[in-house]
Amino acid sequence: MIPLPRSFFRRPAEVVARDLIGATIVSALGGARVTGHISETEAYLGRDDPASHAYRGRRHTGNASLYGRPGTWYVYRSYGIHWCANLVCTSPGGGGAVLLRGVLPLEGLDVLRRRRGPVPDRRLSDGPGKLCQALGITRSLDGLMMRESPVVIGVERKRPIGEVLVTPRIGITRAADWPLRFVSNADSSSRRL
Repeated sequence: MIPLPRSFFRRPAEVVARDLIGATIVSALGGARVTGHISETEAYLGRDDPASHAYRGRRHTGNASLYGRPGTWYVYRSYGIHWCANLVCTSPGGGGAVLLRGVLPLEGLDVLRRRRGPVPDRRLSDGPGKLCQALGITRSLDGLMMRESPVVIGVERKRPIGEVLVTPRIGITRAADWPLRFVSNADSSSRRL
């Protein structure tokens, strides 16, 4: 699979978030190959988005990667518990990003089950923290260019996605009503509308 080019991420976060639905993600972390189709994303618009870690240009060591080049991984801890994986969008320094919220597993189910424990298969990677645990994503990915990292995304085997549902974002308190969450209606397991 050929990873998406950097130019794919040099667009507004909401455009990238929609276009990632159905794309294939491949993780080689932990010495195991795991693949899936991206089924849910959320866009964060940067400096003018109250829910973004780049709101009003906030900068600190924890969000430095958010200001990197388009196509850079930005990985952070949510509530000090779960890793969340984002890809930087727009232009360098803009702070826009797409949060990966859900993946439909294709290969490596045994690895996903081992990493996630005794949960139903439909729940292996149907949330941002679950997705990171299932794919082996940690802060070690933060700041790496996606194309040169052990986790890549491409569209060679893009899955038929049906209609892409657009809903308000979930799991946040600021600007939660903004319609920046994108979900494949072919994936009934992640439709928490």
